[in-house]
Amino acid sequence: MARSNAPSYVKGARITGDSRDRLQSTLKELYEAGASIRSLADRTGRSYGFVHKVLAESGTVLRSRGGPNRKKAGVQP
Repeated sequence: MARSNAPSYVKGARITGDSRDRLQSTLKELYEAGASIRSLADRTGRSYGFVHKVLAESGTVLRSRGGPNRKKAGVQP
């Protein structure tokens, strides 16, 4: 995935109106293509929470968390 697909915004700047709509559709497209929320946050210069919120607002079905599950320590007799 090319970096140019995800727009970069000034940190802390409010994103509203058409800009937010375009950002939502771009992030949704990239996320559904397999990008992680964290990678999208890095690409756009925004926080994880902001990207998560924008994806949720756009109606994106979010994937469950990945990684191995923690197992209970074996019980010794």
